[in-house]
Amino acid sequence: MELSSLVRKSDYEWWIPPMGTMRAGINCALANRQIITHLVRQAFATVLPQASLTLLYDVSHNTCKLESHPCNGDAKSVFIHRKGATRALGPGHPDLPSGLRDVGQPVLVGGTMGTASYVLVGTGDGERLSFSSSCHGAGRAMSRHQALRTWKGRQVIDELAARGIIVRSPSSRGVAEEAPGAYKDVGAVVDAADAAGLSRKVVKLVPLVCVKG
Repeated sequence: MELSSLVRKSDYEWWIPPMGTMRAGINCALANRQIITHLVRQAFATVLPQASLTLLYDVSHNTCKLESHPCNGDAKSVFIHRKGATRALGPGHPDLPSGLRDVGQPVLVGGTMGTASYVLVGTGDGERLSFSSSCHGAGRAMSRHQALRTWKGRQVIDELAARGIIVRSPSSRGVAEEAPGAYKDVGAVVDAADAAGLSRKVVKLVPLVCVKG
């Protein structure tokens, strides 16, 4: 962040405007994911040296973006804050890169370790219905504390292993907190988004291996 974007409050204190603070946090998250991707590639290279792991798509969640949207009949520049949601621009939107402009923005909806995840695509109707936004996950059906009272990590790992899903995690507690039963039915969530016209279903992804940090 450039010094010019900071506001000086005193000789010993600098204040970062709220938007700058948020953008700094997003940049930190993006850099962190790039580091994780690099380390994953290194790990694969030790076992499969000829493997090529190409990043197909990356998107930030929980962001605030300055966008143009129809408001009370007029197009206005507004800040769209997406929490628990992701951007879902429809086909032809000028903010999309050329490679995606004809089909719309990919919408990644994560499920659970034991169910499925989905790839959807943004729609033209979504701009009017939800400021070009769609869900980015199934959403929790119970709190982490409630999940811990309901499942044990070893129990979840064994149940998923019996279904052919391998889980690797250093934390048994973390596995229990995110047990598949602690989340809503991702299929129903995706069907609702598709039926409402917020995003359109493209493909369903079934887990084989889950690695939790």
